[in-house]
Amino acid sequence: MNAKSMVLAALALIGMAFLAFWLRALRGCAPGRPSATEIAIGALTDFLDTLGIGSFAITTSLYRITSAVPDRLLPGTLNVGHLLPTIAQALIYIGIIEVDVATLALLIGSSVLGALLGAERVARWSERKVRLGMGLALLAAFALTLARSVPALGWLPPGGDATALRGGLLWIGALGNFVLGALMTMGVGLYAPCMMLVSLLGMSPKAAFPIMMGSCAFLMPAAGVRFVRRDAYAPRAALGLTLGGTPAVLVAAYVVKELPLDLVRWLVLAIVLYTAIALLRAARRPR
Repeated sequence: MNAKSMVLAALALIGMAFLAFWLRALRGCAPGRPSATEIAIGALTDFLDTLGIGSFAITTSLYRITSAVPDRLLPGTLNVGHLLPTIAQALIYIGIIEVDVATLALLIGSSVLGALLGAERVARWSERKVRLGMGLALLAAFALTLARSVPALGWLPPGGDATALRGGLLWIGALGNFVLGALMTMGVGLYAPCMMLVSLLGMSPKAAFPIMMGSCAFLMPAAGVRFVRRDAYAPRAALGLTLGGTPAVLVAAYVVKELPLDLVRWLVLAIVLYTAIALLRAARRPR
């Protein structure tokens, strides 16, 4: 078995282990069946996620518009509900896109360590802290999505053609992904900032896909277990994300593959900016 096969096998085992753990937890809380809206949100967001739009920002926006999840439970619901669809994405992209296994493993490992530290803190946050953190996170997501949507702004580096990092650049990448892993537990999507990171270090933007999806797939179980144990998520909504999102990933990756997404990105930008402002305004209200 080669190194890539070992990574894929480990990822599949982690996914099955988390699924078993989560099913036991769900039996204990009896969340009920997800609504059609909750499943549709999962299908839409993970479909777009597989095509490179990202899922955390738009899911947060849709939850606030539909009042489906209390603000305090948003980070946990995102990390738990999108976990299995993200593992499906990682299995697909790690398998088909070539990237140095040592680089992949170190960057993934550092993101998991960041998530372990971040999830423990975020799970104990008050609703006001979550609103403030999520509002700032969405503003960051807005800026990064805008940078990707308008290359003429010159905010994002073009990247190089490397598929591996060596020496100091490798450790800079590991440190950067550690920070991104911690931020992801707060609801900051990892995709756009990870693509910026690897591009700044001279890697091919295409190589970012297995790195960012693999990082998310390995770190989300570490964070998800903590959110579930602390009951810091909405079980029914998270189940809706998983049930709707997992088949949507397969459709996006194997059937649709590519779409003209410019209009979708601008719509996402508008929704994300509106939600960020609403969360920050809510955080300023007296307790």
